[in-house]
Amino acid sequence: KLHAERLQDLCPKLGRRLGLSEREQADLALLARVHDVGKVGIPDSILFKRGTLSGEERTIMQQHPEKGYRIASSSPDLAHIARLVLCHHERWDGQGYPLGLKGDNIPLECRILALVDAYDAMISNRPYRMAMSQQQALAEIKRCAGTQFDPQLAEEFIQMIRETNPQDFLSESTAGH
Repeated sequence: KLHAERLQDLCPKLGRRLGLSEREQADLALLARVHDVGKVGIPDSILFKRGTLSGEERTIMQQHPEKGYRIASSSPDLAHIARLVLCHHERWDGQGYPLGLKGDNIPLECRILALVDAYDAMISNRPYRMAMSQQQALAEIKRCAGTQFDPQLAEEFIQMIRETNPQDFLSESTAGH
């Protein structure tokens, strides 16, 4: 499965656990599919760079939520989630972008997407690094709960993944570290 497809599965699944309505789950699936639409305005040399981005390149990359917001706002099918596209890189501690929103001021859908997106990125191979195991990725989410991620959502997400794939966590306590 592709990254966007995995997000379209996991985001509404977490939303359902949190009591989101069918409509909110559908919007969450749509957000999962189109949240990076603004990357069409980012040069391929930055999008597919193998090494670390320079400060200038990072600044350009961080413009994609605003570009996405403008694209979504002008689309009849996406206008209702345009603000969610804008806010998908905000962080629980207020250190995200572009608005620097903090805590519950970040839309719930964006807090859900941030978790699921980070998890999927960590367990996937990228041009600049190999994939982590599920256990490593969940440990990283736990470590970043309260800074990058909503701590309650992080706990619920970790529980959901463990329940979804219990066989992947059976040897966890016996694994050699």
